[in-house]
Amino acid sequence: MLSFFSKYRTFGLVFLGISIIIMYLFYDALQPPTVLPIYQPAMVNTELVDASLHHKKKYHTIADFSLTNQNGITITQEDYKDKIYIADFFFTTCPTICPIMTKNMTLVQQEILSDAEVLLLSHSVTPQIDSVKQLKAYAEEKGVVDAKWNLVTGDKKQIYALARKSYLAVKEDGDGGPYDMIHTENFILVDKERRIRGFYDGTQEKEIAKLLDDLAILKASYKD
Repeated sequence: MLSFFSKYRTFGLVFLGISIIIMYLFYDALQPPTVLPIYQPAMVNTELVDASLHHKKKYHTIADFSLTNQNGITITQEDYKDKIYIADFFFTTCPTICPIMTKNMTLVQQEILSDAEVLLLSHSVTPQIDSVKQLKAYAEEKGVVDAKWNLVTGDKKQIYALARKSYLAVKEDGDGGPYDMIHTENFILVDKERRIRGFYDGTQEKEIAKLLDDLAILKASYKD
């Protein structure tokens, strides 16, 4: 009896190993693929969305834009054509959340430095203060890589409209005093079709980790 089991022991172990592999492959094949949501205004906190869009449930995309970066170069949606990008809103004289957000965006920059598919875009909410010269000094201080990351300034009303009506990222839509927009800590993940695929707290390292995970999922979706 022992000799019988000894004779077929190797066969049994091989069969068991193959069975485990087959079961794993079946299990993996049956798992639904991870897909990021496509955010519409109706899915977002109404405080962050222009009233005209509160009930919009489909076809939301980032509007065309024309702004000026830290090098005095005009940046438009064409510079982000067929790119995935991460956007945010900040101002160079912000003493509270902006330094943390910028530090974390530099961490993201480091992760995508050699990735031609991904870019960054930061909008100043105080363009009357954040001149090209001011943005350039800030960019140099913070280690911004020009080829990967545009800090942009320009027409205040255009930036505010983008914030409220495109990126769904700020709490006020005023255009009066220099600090009338209450910008949030949000980083916004935008796909190649200019659709919002995720919001992340730019002050939290665990949220940055989730952003990078979601970025990998989004990149993979273009290979399927």
